Amino acid sequence: MSVQQQERNKKLIMQGFQRWANGTGSFFDLLADDAVWTITGTCPISKTYTSRKQFLDEAIAPLLARLSTRIVPKVRSLFADGDTVIALWDGTAVAKDGRDYNNTYSWYMKIENDRIVNGLHSLTPSNSQTSGNALLFDDPLSAFK
Repeated sequence: MSVQQQERNKKLIMQGFQRWANGTGSFFDLLADDAVWTITGTCPISKTYTSRKQFLDEAIAPLLARLSTRIVPKVRSLFADGDTVIALWDGTAVAKDGRDYNNTYSWYMKIENDRIVNGLHSLTPSNSQTSGNALLFDDPLSAFK
């Protein structure tokens, strides 16, 4: 893969984050319909999702249902290697119970034809009361019932 294509992939991902941060679009519009997304770890949403719809319905929607404000992303850094872009970013929001949602994410995304076709997200529950993961894991199954 050329350096130009790697830079194009990084720009694509950065633009997706910018649209999300500005409230002018969804980052997940970049997912191919048949995208495979894996959330590692041992939490209730840790598994491999085999479509954009399944990922949004079973992983993203339950999280958003627990928030009173949208997650606002702030990218720390992007790295590209071949067809893969790695994003290190922070997300902030407010939960419906008034607690802050603060999480740091590391996403590994394979890009083909300007779409994310494969993603990996490492998710580890945290005991921190200000962690976004604490919102999900205080009552681990409540968001998924």
